[in-house]
Amino acid sequence: MNPQTLLLAESALTDASNAQLIIAALLGIATVVVLIVWAKMHPFISLILGAAVMGGVAGVAPLDIVASFTLGFGATVGAVGLLIALGAMIGAILADSGGSDTIVDTIIGRVGATGLPWAMAAIAAILGLPLFFEVGVVLLVPVVLLVAVKLDVPLMRVGIPALAGLSILHALVPPHPGPLVAIDNLGADLGLTLLLGLVVAIPTLIVCGPLLARAIEVWVPARASALAGAVAVPSGQSPAPAAATAPNSGASGQWSDDVMEPPPPSGASSRRPSFLAAVLCVTLPVVLMLARAIAELTIENEDSTVLKTLVFIGTPSVALLAAVLVSMWFLGFRTGMDRKHVEKSLGSGLPAIASILLIVAAGGGFKTVLVDAGVGNVIGDWAEGSGISVLLLGWLVAVGVRLATGSATVATITASGIVSGAAATLGAPELALLVLAIGCGSVFFSHVNDAGFWLVKEYFGLTVGQTIKSWSVMETAISVVGLVVVLLLNLVI
Repeated sequence: MNPQTLLLAESALTDASNAQLIIAALLGIATVVVLIVWAKMHPFISLILGAAVMGGVAGVAPLDIVASFTLGFGATVGAVGLLIALGAMIGAILADSGGSDTIVDTIIGRVGATGLPWAMAAIAAILGLPLFFEVGVVLLVPVVLLVAVKLDVPLMRVGIPALAGLSILHALVPPHPGPLVAIDNLGADLGLTLLLGLVVAIPTLIVCGPLLARAIEVWVPARASALAGAVAVPSGQSPAPAAATAPNSGASGQWSDDVMEPPPPSGASSRRPSFLAAVLCVTLPVVLMLARAIAELTIENEDSTVLKTLVFIGTPSVALLAAVLVSMWFLGFRTGMDRKHVEKSLGSGLPAIASILLIVAAGGGFKTVLVDAGVGNVIGDWAEGSGISVLLLGWLVAVGVRLATGSATVATITASGIVSGAAATLGAPELALLVLAIGCGSVFFSHVNDAGFWLVKEYFGLTVGQTIKSWSVMETAISVVGLVVVLLLNLVI
């Protein structure tokens, strides 16, 4: 057999092997989609079974599939779990102490009707740093409704900026689960990703929050005064925390200006923290991580004491732990909480993240099976040969999984695993931008298979059509505008 024939035979075998790996990846993702959407199975189990299908079709030995999945599961928990838990603690004590109400009241009290959409966007962005999207919605919806009723403005004018702020921060900025998982999967620098994430988030929020709200309020001319009594607490949902709802609604669910807040339970917060204290606790981890990122970019001497100190305190786990300790003092003891109530408040944030943490960890296992089977390398080689931008590829994959599953977290996990092979040769700035591109893709067009779609529909008392015209349009705008900003940044850094 001549050399040319051998090369052709080798190429044919490689193509066959690559085709098998691509089919394995597609079937693995399809399994996850079908189990979540059709069988209504929990994403945690769906990701486990999807990884098994993918590994089996790829020809990986059963025990090796188990080993790869277990390794990825444990590594993801180790890298992300601590940060999610600490972030949840900050969010819990912020709500229990009334710190979130202080931020809301202070900002709204200083603006008029014209500046209200911008104020709601700012509030949502601040509260969106430590709070998961669902928690932020529960805290902010009563405020949105009350403000819209008092000032008699269209509901979407204040609702869209609030939702946009929460959604953008959740998709793009650590320490939220999606960005953290993508950073871990791709080996991106967390501090640089955080810095660039804020750069992308600001113009995206301006365009998709207050500016877009003007158009959406025309398409969805809902008035809060007609909805207030009906949506105080949506069906099947737990009531919002007392700190957020007590001043706004009466026992019957009707909005009222003269409802007295019930006395706090023994040991609970007897007074709200100051605005500066609340903002300090929320932004401290971000400030510390940004300080580290800036120091690493500007201080060339690796032996510098200043650099070493900033790198240490800007390590995500250290920064978040510091914020928890500061929150215990300023949001806890300084507001009249005793030690028992502070401990209870911090602990109350943990049960809610159990499901999120398991899904994230299972996604890490799915990603590891995908990479170990060789799918990542095949995708990387294809992307390099096709000439398509890796940033656009990551966005497209995330969009596809998002549309299919309705889960932004599953979309981020899956997309970052699939494009990890293509990211192997990227520099630090490009890796950070890839994380953000995937984050943008993960929020594309939320529709009926997304829990967030129904959460917004019920809380705002909208029809399905109105929810699509408002929430779904806003999510799509965030995805597209965010990607455009990412691509523009890629031209200059």
